[in-house]
Amino acid sequence: MKLLLAVVKRLHRPAVCCSPRRALSSCAGSGGLLAAEGTDTALVVGSSQELLHRIGSQVEVRTGFISEEEEEAFLRELELGLKKKRYQFDHWDDAIHGYRETERVRWGAECEEVLTRVRSIAFAEGSPLLGPVHVLDLDKTGYIKPHIDSVKVNGQHLQQLNSNNASCIFSLLLSDHLLIFQFCGTTIAGLSLLSDSIMRLVKEDASSEWLDMLLPRRSLYILRDQARYDFTHEILKDEESVFNGQKVPRQRRIAVICRNLPG
Repeated sequence: MKLLLAVVKRLHRPAVCCSPRRALSSCAGSGGLLAAEGTDTALVVGSSQELLHRIGSQVEVRTGFISEEEEEAFLRELELGLKKKRYQFDHWDDAIHGYRETERVRWGAECEEVLTRVRSIAFAEGSPLLGPVHVLDLDKTGYIKPHIDSVKVNGQHLQQLNSNNASCIFSLLLSDHLLIFQFCGTTIAGLSLLSDSIMRLVKEDASSEWLDMLLPRRSLYILRDQARYDFTHEILKDEESVFNGQKVPRQRRIAVICRNLPG
């Protein structure tokens, strides 16, 4: 889905990138969308039109990607396992605050059908995919700090990926010993469950260049290429959750995330 750029009519206003899909109410209680159901909504805003032209095709938000019934199916599969875990307020590379997470390889038929849909839209046909699906559960007070995906080296220190690196590396650790590397490619696709939220991207070497993405409940977001590796990304905490001048209340949020392998 290609994103359409809206014309900025006043100075000192962020540039706006509009999705051609119709916005749907998130039905998230106090965390609902600010636009009326059935109206066109700008889902990506940025610091300039030039930036949106440059990387607009590398960011995508699809509203209403899953139904309420499909969201419930994911929650039925995930809640029991998640409730056995405590929310953590530190992270091995200090990227996430107030979270618990898991990975799943096997899903029920309804969830697997949705994930097949995600993969067919987000990844090129024949692209090798990372098998485990990452599930990240953020507490209402949780947030993801600005970061670029990093590498665990020798089980002891992190090395930032540079913009020329085509993959990110996730490690499975036992004590301080590195056991397994899993390599991730240039695309990430995530379903947003339970809450609306805002993802912010900031150019690593030019903080004046930024994008804000409104991720409605039950939407799908996709990041590719430069948007994934040349920009820090974060999920804003509730008290900072303002999109294009309007408050977007943050509730507990579960992300179901698919990644590809290096091509």
